Amino acid sequence: RTYFIKGLLAVLPLSIAVIPWGILAGSYALQVGMTKIEAQAMSALVFAGSAQLVATGMIQAGAGLGSILATVFFISARHFLYSISFRERVSKLPFRWRFGLGFLLTDELFALCNHQHGKAFERSYALGVGLGFYVVWNIASFIGIILGSTLPNMDEYGLEFAVAATFIAIVVPMILSLSQLVCVLIAASLSTVLTAMK
Repeated sequence: RTYFIKGLLAVLPLSIAVIPWGILAGSYALQVGMTKIEAQAMSALVFAGSAQLVATGMIQAGAGLGSILATVFFISARHFLYSISFRERVSKLPFRWRFGLGFLLTDELFALCNHQHGKAFERSYALGVGLGFYVVWNIASFIGIILGSTLPNMDEYGLEFAVAATFIAIVVPMILSLSQLVCVLIAASLSTVLTAMK
């Protein structure tokens, strides 16, 4: 219980940062014609912010199911790398723990638990991180669904900045060496330049 609470507290700043993103995901789903139940189910079952927003945009554009699934697969491919990294730590756990932590494995959980190896890995801490983030994400999506049904064009309020803010909050604490700093600066510079060029 102690480690679970520690996990909840550790993920709280990232959970707060993702609230605008969740609101945007919920409201945007309504804009493309989903029902309130479908919009909430997408957050509850897909549980992947960037994949949800891209998939929702593709639904709005009339893309086929195959194209949507392929795009979401490639966007979420980094989770395969996360799972490979976590395999040694969770392989000996009962199936219910492996399944649960696998479902909850997000960028945020990976960032907060990746430093735990061997006996230092606390499954209850990881569960607190993952479950805490999952609950906040779904509450934020629900708020977005409610607001989206009363306030039109929620995507015009600049909530998409939460996407960048969340990843900044994840990456910055993980910069522990000069080489990592150089890598982050080059990636940020290229991203800015290439976005301006498109």
